[in-house]
Amino acid sequence: MPYAFAITVSLWLLALCHEDLRHRRLPNALTLGGAAVALVWRLGAGSWPAFLSGLCGGLLAALLLILPFLLHSAGGGDVKMLFAAGAVVGQGGVLGLLLYVSLAGLALALLFLVFGRVDRSRLVHYARCVFDWRYDRRAGRAALPPKTSEKARVPFGLAIAVGTWLQLFMPQGIA
Repeated sequence: MPYAFAITVSLWLLALCHEDLRHRRLPNALTLGGAAVALVWRLGAGSWPAFLSGLCGGLLAALLLILPFLLHSAGGGDVKMLFAAGAVVGQGGVLGLLLYVSLAGLALALLFLVFGRVDRSRLVHYARCVFDWRYDRRAGRAALPPKTSEKARVPFGLAIAVGTWLQLFMPQGIA
């Protein structure tokens, strides 16, 4: 892997992490711009098959967050960032990317719960909905903080960045 590519991707991921941690936003200029650069790089460095691999990789990766996005559980920036990450790793690296992103997201959510950066009441509510048949779901839902609250959101862009970096730079990478 060329050093310029590795440095560029790492700086891009750091910029996205900074924006997501600081402002809880992933700007289009970084997400869609990163996807465009990745696809153009694939076309220039490879050929049409490499471009199509990046495009398919982006679409497959973005499919992971379509349902959570439609349910207002994930932001549009997360979907676009995952599309860009899929375009970077290509179709052959999407499975590993999704595995690494999922594990990094789980670890990040647990860390945020442990350190009190995320309100645990929503997690408790969902667990009680599943396991406690006597639980009043309507009253429990009414007591939850709004989904737009900062304490209800985990910056998933960080997990996407960690998963992308691991898929690209792990010596044995998955698939």
